[in-house]
Order: sequence, then C-alpha cells, then structure tokens
Amino acid sequence: MSLGDHLEELRTRIIRSLLWLTVGWVIGWQIQPWLYDQLNAMIVANVKGPGIDYKEVFRNATEPFMLKFRLSFLIGLILAFPFIVLQLWGFVEPGLRPHESRPVKRLAPVSVLLFAMGVFFCWFILPSAFKWFVSYLAEFPGTALYQEPGTLVFFVLKMLLAFGFGFQLPLVVFLLGKVGLLEPGLLIRYWRQAAVAIFTLSAIVTPSNDAFSMLMMAIPLTILFAISVWAVRLTSRRKPADGGEESEAEDAADQP
Repeated sequence: MSLGDHLEELRTRIIRSLLWLTVGWVIGWQIQPWLYDQLNAMIVANVKGPGIDYKEVFRNATEPFMLKFRLSFLIGLILAFPFIVLQLWGFVEPGLRPHESRPVKRLAPVSVLLFAMGVFFCWFILPSAFKWFVSYLAEFPGTALYQEPGTLVFFVLKMLLAFGFGFQLPLVVFLLGKVGLLEPGLLIRYWRQAAVAIFTLSAIVTPSNDAFSMLMMAIPLTILFAISVWAVRLTSRRKPADGGEESEAEDAADQP
C-alpha cells in the first residue's frame, strides 16, 4: 500500500471508532441513571454509619446536567473501547508477520480475563476501602461529610479501570519475553527493581493516591508478575533451537 492508501485506511478506522464512540455514548446516556443508582447505593451503604452526617449536594443548577453528560460519556467510552481496539488492530495487523500477530490473537482472551479479574478484585475491596476512609471522621468531632454527587461514583469507575488495566502488566511482560525483548534471567536478577517499579506504578495509577489502594493493586500485580516470569522461562525452555527457521518457514507458507 502507498502512503496515501495507508492514510485513507487510517481515516476510515478513525471514523469507525468515532461512530462506535457515539453509539456507546447514546447507550451510556440511557443507562446512566441505572448505573449511577447501583454504584451510589454501594457507596452510601459503606459510607453512612452511626454518627456520620453524609449528604450529596449540588452547588449550582448546571451541575446535574454536566454530571449526566460526563458520566454518560465515560460509560460510552468504556462500552466502545473493545470496538476501538479492534479498529486499531485492523489497521496494525496487515503490517505484521504471521508469527508476530499469532501470539497477540492467542493472548487476547487472556487479556480480557485479566481485565475482568482486576475489576472484580477492585469491586471486592472497595467497600472495605470506603469504611477505612470514613473511619477517620471520628477523629474530627463535629464535622460532616458533604460530597458533590458523582464524585465517589467517578472515583469507583476510575478505580475499576485502573485495576483492570493494571492487571494487564503480566501479559505485557509475557509478550515482551516471548518476542525476546526481555530475558527471564534478567527479570529474575532484577526482581527487586521490578517490584519497586510495580509499587510506583500502582501509586501513580490508583486515583485515590492512598497507601491502602496502592497496596491492594501492587501486591496481586507482584504475584502475577512472578507468574508471568515463570511462564516466560518455562516456554523459553521448550522453544526449539531452530525456532527462527520454523518462523521463516511459517511466514513463507502463509504468503499467498
């Protein structure tokens, strides 16, 4: 393909992505009240307690509309994201050789599973996290907790996404190891530095910037990182000596 054909293909993919985003936004506008009620009910159940004055208040008349606008867009982006990734993959795949694209296709279901694991794990620990935060109100007698509606709902969504994407780290490490960019021996030798990097990344990614959330992400990620290093090491031992020749033969066989 010429440069003009590549740009035309890119334009088509971008337009399709925007259309998917628009469809997702429309759906998000419709389901936003239900989703808000579900998330806010979980929040209120774990924030309210004896002696806690908790209310949600709007500060001006435009905020209800802006809350619905921003929340529905975020929901639409989440719904459209898989289809946007497919458009990106459709643009990139023709430039890859079969032995380069094959691992990505095989590991795509694993990526979805890891994302779901991260989301469910975050949802499991969020009630305990809210109760831990609110427990410090007792140290400030006479105070009340007045939140802008949607503040904690956005916090929950950001935490769910942060854990979902954070749990992709082992898959990234495994892919880099499979293509030879990371050696298992190197990862094992510098595991302390890798652990520090994981804890630092967790502190940056978690939107609350507190130690509790950081530890809840960093500890399982460190375990998954160790598992991915072990998997890379195991598969590297099984790799045949003439793997490069086999890959070239497969590429030649896949050519039309």
